[in-house]
Amino acid sequence: MIEWKKSNDALGTTNRGNACESGLCTLCDSACKGKCETWMSALRGRELLYPRKFGYITSGSGNVTSLGLGYHALRIQGYAYGWHSADGSNEADHCIFPEVDISTRFGKQNPVNCRVPFMTGALGSTFVAARYWDSFAIGAALCGFPIVIGENVVGVDRNSVLRNGRIEVSPELDRRIEVFLRHFDGHGAIIVQMNVEDTRNGVAEYLAEKYGDKVILELKWGQGAKCIGGEIQVDNIEYARFLKDRGYIVDPDPNDPAVEAAFKAGALRAFARHSRLGATNLASGQQVRDEFMNAIAYLRGIGHQRITLKTGAYGMEALALAIRCAADGNLDLLTIDGSGGGTGMSPWNMMEHWGVPSLPLHAKAYEYTKLLADRGLAVADLSFAGGFAREDHVFKALALGAPFVKLVCMGRAPMIPAFVGSNIEGVLRPERRVIVNGHWDELPATVKCYGDKPEEIFAAWETVAEKVGAAEMKNIPFGAVAMVAYSDKLACGLQQFMAGARASRLADLSRGDLMAANRETAQETGIPYMTEAENDKAMAALA
Repeated sequence: MIEWKKSNDALGTTNRGNACESGLCTLCDSACKGKCETWMSALRGRELLYPRKFGYITSGSGNVTSLGLGYHALRIQGYAYGWHSADGSNEADHCIFPEVDISTRFGKQNPVNCRVPFMTGALGSTFVAARYWDSFAIGAALCGFPIVIGENVVGVDRNSVLRNGRIEVSPELDRRIEVFLRHFDGHGAIIVQMNVEDTRNGVAEYLAEKYGDKVILELKWGQGAKCIGGEIQVDNIEYARFLKDRGYIVDPDPNDPAVEAAFKAGALRAFARHSRLGATNLASGQQVRDEFMNAIAYLRGIGHQRITLKTGAYGMEALALAIRCAADGNLDLLTIDGSGGGTGMSPWNMMEHWGVPSLPLHAKAYEYTKLLADRGLAVADLSFAGGFAREDHVFKALALGAPFVKLVCMGRAPMIPAFVGSNIEGVLRPERRVIVNGHWDELPATVKCYGDKPEEIFAAWETVAEKVGAAEMKNIPFGAVAMVAYSDKLACGLQQFMAGARASRLADLSRGDLMAANRETAQETGIPYMTEAENDKAMAALA
């Protein structure tokens, strides 16, 4: 088993807990005082691309990527000559990384333009999503990438009104949409996810009637963290009963007298609210396709012209079905989430042992998508998800799935800027500490070393101020500013990798820009082993 490094002396970063392949801790705490690479990037942006203490140090890589199967075992090609440019130009003054175009678009009849090729995972009924939504949504709008409102937001909202099983009022869903739209400038999108309970509650109808084409609808088949429906944990028995009355599975049953007694005694402290499995009435792949096409026809009939699909780390048949259904349904995007994905509350050993991990799942997704494309089918644009946090991850996922992958979906990583920024705002604006869910009473040394004013601490402060205006800055959460810094670090790092691959735009990326660091990864992905990649060109050079 590979043990991921918990610290990076060159960057001056360290993990508080056990490290994942993504570089995040397995348990990311919103109160954390630092300082993993993503945490630091939220403050300092592209500064985190380089080793610290320039002029006083030398640094060399300690990374070993030759063991095991995963994105870590893919390496990025660099070339000694040439340049891919849309207009054919190759003047050295223009073949530089700041001029690399990393904008992207996805969709069919009404494509969505994005400034950067990443998006958030679904941020739904977990309390983390609700508490930090302003930072998430405003940050996404300012950066110009899509953000997804996850499942069950309507059902868990005590203030939502359902009559005859259908939504009439949904304050929390409205709040989330409107916070994003307030700073939306035409780049990115607000996507609303829908599961079994959301379908029953009339989420699709509500969105179509109230928001029209301002929102994109996402159907949910699954995710990489678990193979059962979504869940949250609540510590209030009355709220647990409310959720049970709303039709959710609540475990243990809050109406059971023994459970009530255990809760009053303090032996039982929380309840788990679960959603239902989808497609339980279907028994074959053909039935899935037929039912899916009927659902798409209905949704388009009520006004949803832009529809996406999210699927999880199921086996190969389900993956193929998702790709085929997305093509047949003329969907705008298909997000494919590998196992181990981040979440607020999933059974731990399910996250550890269920499903197909990201790299082999994504390799097969490319294979199946190409098969359909070669037959002449108009396949859906893809987004790959599952354990991504850094710019090298973004490059590898885009190249592995080229030309079909348009976005890289990240779940936990974009949450960290919101945590960091909110904690700093709670200290520097104590009157807003409760509003922004700040945890700190004072700035820790990991922040104070940069200053005690927001314009000193956040590398992106002036960038945001220039975009929104000085007067509006008082309404911008610090977490959104931190999101801009993190996005800028990813964007700049991606531009640098692409310049090394002599690619001036995302359309120039290909699977040939990757090589496998071990034979197992080469076999599973079809990416050549590093000494075999371009060996035919090497032989020609020696002739």
